[in-house]
Amino acid sequence: MTELNTRVEKGRRVVARWDRVFTALAAEPRRQIVASLMDAPPGRSVPLPESAITPNVPVDHRTLQQELYHRHLPLLADHGFIEWEREPLSASRGPRFAEVAVVFDALYETVADIPDALVIGCERLERERQTSGSL
Repeated sequence: MTELNTRVEKGRRVVARWDRVFTALAAEPRRQIVASLMDAPPGRSVPLPESAITPNVPVDHRTLQQELYHRHLPLLADHGFIEWEREPLSASRGPRFAEVAVVFDALYETVADIPDALVIGCERLERERQTSGSL
């Protein structure tokens, strides 16, 4: 394989990885699970559905539980971002967890630069902004 072909193939792989990361983070319950796992010590699991719920936003627990089982948890697990158990329902970091966690790390590090419309009302980002002294 030529050097150009190798670079093209590597480029395609990295694009596919980023697509998987942003697909995984495209739904709020999945973002909440990742954020909850970041707050938990490595090797620990987080309880579900509690860890998938956005604070201060009403949720139908039955619907959320069905969505977790059939959509959110399989998507995260299929890409190695999490591992999950049915009894009791919980999630833990998967072998590729760092690939989704790095997005949150970058957001937290640059929270002062994030437009208010994306921060105000999000408890986690508001807390990060207060901690950084930017609010």
